[in-house]
Amino acid sequence: MSIFKNTEVAFKDKNRFDLYRAYLLFKIISNPILSKILITILKISFKLHLPINWIIKNTVFKQFCGGENIRTSKKITKKLWASKIGSILDYSVEGNQSELDFNKCMNEIINCIKYASENDNIPFSVFKTTGITNFELLKKISSGNELNEIEKKQKYLLEKKFDKICYNAEKYNVPILVDAEESWIQNAIDEIVLKMQKKYNKHKPIVYNTLQMYRHDRIKYLNQILKDAKKEKFYLGLKIVRGAYHQKEINRAKKFNYICPVHTLKNKTDEDFNEALKICVKNYEIVSICAGTHNEESSAILSKLITNNNINNRIYFSQLLGMSDHISYNLSKKNYNVAKYVPYGPIREVIPYLIRRAEENISIEGQIGRELSNIILEIKRRN
Repeated sequence: MSIFKNTEVAFKDKNRFDLYRAYLLFKIISNPILSKILITILKISFKLHLPINWIIKNTVFKQFCGGENIRTSKKITKKLWASKIGSILDYSVEGNQSELDFNKCMNEIINCIKYASENDNIPFSVFKTTGITNFELLKKISSGNELNEIEKKQKYLLEKKFDKICYNAEKYNVPILVDAEESWIQNAIDEIVLKMQKKYNKHKPIVYNTLQMYRHDRIKYLNQILKDAKKEKFYLGLKIVRGAYHQKEINRAKKFNYICPVHTLKNKTDEDFNEALKICVKNYEIVSICAGTHNEESSAILSKLITNNNINNRIYFSQLLGMSDHISYNLSKKNYNVAKYVPYGPIREVIPYLIRRAEENISIEGQIGRELSNIILEIKRRN
């Protein structure tokens, strides 16, 4: 689409080395056999604690992560802000197991909130619920099965951590995005987020839930929480995404023989995503959205909705760092609100996140080819 064709704008803060590094990475990822081999090697190296930090740091980490901590991510966030693109600092350490790890993650999230409150270029904070509690606990809560005494205590601790995060988000006036996760743990997340929205969104949207529109029940869920918000008089903050666990959802539904919770046809996901945007804009008086999308059509639709309804504040576009710069930079150039997700964390600890993202990108038809095409166009333009 013409709004996104300007590669000079898209890559204006990238030097030749940046472009060639990105080209090499996406070229590798675009080869299904080679990329799967490299992901397997990466998984084995991680499990065996092989010394791969230097290689990771100067390749995928450099492309897709901001730094190893908030301070070292400042260079990237400052660079983005030069193009009026905000940053959403995402502490991307996955696979926490102990209560010590969960508390460490909670404290890091609160540090991000405080940092965001002091920097205009950080419009949101974000976290995953599995960063602060046990996956199996969320699974059991979501199933509706009765919790034992240990699990009841774990749930109590989860709610305390969740409330502490949301309390600080309100205190420092920084909206907090709660990422969506696998469908079989999402009910528990939806339940606690809605509880926090009713508590902290009385005057403005502070707590945002995430709707994965590849789930065929999310339009119905969106309409239901809109009714709740109107009836109980609170604001809805929503991040709208397509979803990051598509094949995993399909495989699990087949394995355990239940109705697949996600659309198997991409156009159905696209339709629901675009419909969700329209519903949210229609209810703009109580809904604020962050549209997390790398899709040109959906981005164009939302930009037209914003223009046609003469609204802009409280609506954000968001893409991952190192991806879809042609969307992010061209939208920002036209004065839309844009923020990049900027993952950060110790190199070794963010490897599981990088593996998951790599596997996700490989499964998205056309995504990597488009990245390569844009990079090639810009390299040719500069030559």
